[in-house]
Amino acid sequence: MIKLIASDIDGTLIQDSTPDLYPEAEREIVRLTDQGVLFAGTSGRQYASIRNVFRNVADRIIYIAENGAVIRYRDKTLALTTMDRKTAEELVEQLRRDFSDCDLVLSTPEGSRVEKKKDSFLDMLINGYHNKVELVKDVLDTKLPVVKVSMFYPGSIRERGERDLIPVWRDRLGVCVAGEEWVDFMDRSVDKGNALRTVQRLFHIAPEETMAFGDNTNDLGLMRAAGESYAVENAHPSVKEAAKYICPSWREKGVWQVLRRLP
Repeated sequence: MIKLIASDIDGTLIQDSTPDLYPEAEREIVRLTDQGVLFAGTSGRQYASIRNVFRNVADRIIYIAENGAVIRYRDKTLALTTMDRKTAEELVEQLRRDFSDCDLVLSTPEGSRVEKKKDSFLDMLINGYHNKVELVKDVLDTKLPVVKVSMFYPGSIRERGERDLIPVWRDRLGVCVAGEEWVDFMDRSVDKGNALRTVQRLFHIAPEETMAFGDNTNDLGLMRAAGESYAVENAHPSVKEAAKYICPSWREKGVWQVLRRLP
């Protein structure tokens, strides 16, 4: 019997960078949570952005945000994993120097800090993702803990991320391509799968009682932590290989198609 469902958002449940969940999925979340099933929205997005997606069912959702660095439920923080400050500073300096054509975001438990005033990028963060954003001169000029550093490049950053960033930083930080346009850096322990295991432990739920959905390489941990794992049809090949099943893409509302068949 499934007691916990975890779904990635961008590229899995809905289109990348979009703010709205479709009504059919909302209805299934209500039906399943009324039966006692837990539902977790998992994403590289910040908490405020995920909560906006699920705003019509907000208090029913467990939030696995920032790729698992932040776990919240019913306005309570269940787990928070921060980055080593000196490592984060070194990373930001390198990204500023070597990737000046990209946009840089530093995430804290209070929201996103952004230096560049590029209207299209800010519009995407604020009106697309519905992030809580602070425009600053220096993202590091804060006493708040750092939970994630992200780089954005429109179109695709995958090749540069896999070639120039992941090999350099993977021994010191958790680093992954999160959608075609983002590379995310976190503490090495941060992973959606580890976060899902934390939820399983807190709520006494076994892997075989867990279902998960994903599409990108930052969802591989979800596939490994859930006994019933689904890659959407548009998923990265490695995610399809790791998943137990394949379901239709977000375009065909594949997650909903699976959920509606659950008793």
